[in-house]
Amino acid sequence: MKIVVLAGGLSTERDVSFKTGDMVAKALRENGHQVILLDVFMGYSDKKEDLTGIFDRSEEVSVKVSGIPETAPDLAKVKASRKDQSDNFFGPNVIELCQMSDIVFMALHGENGENGKIQAAFDLFGIRYTGTGYLSSALAMDKEMSKKLFLSAGIPAPKGASMKKADCSDDITKLGIQFPCVVKPCCGGSSIGVSIAHNAEEYKAALDEAFRWEENLIVEEYVKGREFSVGVIEGKALPIIEIAPVQGFYDYKNKYKAGSAVETCPAELSEAVTEKMQHYAEQVAQVLGLDTYSRTDFLLDEKENIYCLEANTLPGMTPTSLLPQEAQVVGVNFNELCEKLIQISLDKYEK
Repeated sequence: MKIVVLAGGLSTERDVSFKTGDMVAKALRENGHQVILLDVFMGYSDKKEDLTGIFDRSEEVSVKVSGIPETAPDLAKVKASRKDQSDNFFGPNVIELCQMSDIVFMALHGENGENGKIQAAFDLFGIRYTGTGYLSSALAMDKEMSKKLFLSAGIPAPKGASMKKADCSDDITKLGIQFPCVVKPCCGGSSIGVSIAHNAEEYKAALDEAFRWEENLIVEEYVKGREFSVGVIEGKALPIIEIAPVQGFYDYKNKYKAGSAVETCPAELSEAVTEKMQHYAEQVAQVLGLDTYSRTDFLLDEKENIYCLEANTLPGMTPTSLLPQEAQVVGVNFNELCEKLIQISLDKYEK
C-alpha cells in the first residue's frame, strides 16, 4: 500500500508531530508498505517535479526527524523558512502526493491538524485519511464547545468560563471562579500556554501567557487530583493510563522529556471508578462523533469525583505515547496498532 504520513505543519506541536510521524512511518515500512513522511507545510521540493514512481524511493524523499526540543517551536521562523512564501497552507506537491497515496496517515497535532480544516480539504480533494472527520475534529479542538457538549450529555467537567482577548478582564470574580484556577488557550494542545494561578498577580501573568498563543481562552477551577487518559477505538475504551508528573503538572516539558512523568497502565483504580471513567470516554467519543479513534483526558479528585478535561482526535503515536501503551496492555503492539488505525479508517470509505 502507498501511504503518506502527514506531519509537521504550522502549529505549536510541530516537533511533536514529526516524532509521531517518524515512528508511524517506520512501523508502516516494517509492515511492508511504501511510506513517505511529508511535512504538510514545507511540502516536497520547491520546484516542478515529476512525481512518477516517487513511492519507490519513499525513504529518500521523506523528512528526516530529530528529537523533540523542550520548548515549543518558533512558528514565525518556520514560516519564514519556506522558500515559496505562498499563502497556501499546503506546501509544494503535498496535495499531489496525497492524491497518489492509498491513504494519508494523519500524524499531525494541534492547529490545522486536529481542527478539521485539513480533513475538510481532503474530503473535497477525494483524499482518504486516518481518524475522524472535519466536524468532529473541529468540535473536539474547541474546548469551549466540547465542554458544553460534555455537560449536556451528563459528562462531568471542571467549572469554567471562556474569554476573548478583546473582552479580557483580570478580575476573576467576574467569572464566578475562585483561586486557584487554570488558564489555557481554547484550541491549543500539549499544554502549551497553560498556567495554574493562585492569586491575582499569577492570574494576570497567566492571561498574558495564554493570549500569546491564541485570541480565545478558557479559565477553569483548579481540580487537585490524579491525571488519567483513556483511549477509545471504534467506540470501545482501552485500559486507563495514569500520568504522574515527577514535578509540577503535565505541561509541554513533562509530556515529552524522558523521565519527567511516571505512567502506569492499567491504572490502579477501583473497578467502579474504572468502569465509570471508561464509560465517560466512550460517551465523549459518541457525543463528539469521534468514529475511529481518540483519547480523552481526566482528573480524579480525592473524593473520587471524575472530571473530563478534553478529547484528542489525533493522539500522540510513538511506542511510548499514551494510546499505544494502552493498546499494548490488551495485546496490540505498536506496528499492529498503526495497521489497525489504517484499516478502520479505510473501512469508513467502504460504507
